Amino acid sequence: MKFRNRKHLIRGICLLAMLQLAACSSVERVAPYDRGYLAEDGMQWDTNSRNAKLKGHVYTSKEASSGGAGSAGGGCGCN
Repeated sequence: MKFRNRKHLIRGICLLAMLQLAACSSVERVAPYDRGYLAEDGMQWDTNSRNAKLKGHVYTSKEASSGGAGSAGGGCGCN
């Protein structure tokens, strides 16, 4: 794509960079008294630990390798 005026391109890139920096600057810390609320079971990624274990088993058996989950699998699901 050809740009007729490179100044507009450079200004656009600078504007996008400044917007991205402004978006990153609004990160706030969590207060210590709110951390207990965020650690509750309802705030976890997987609410049911049984489903999380089943997903982990299926993942490790399909990957056929040992690593993140700590067990080796054959790919057939018969760990």
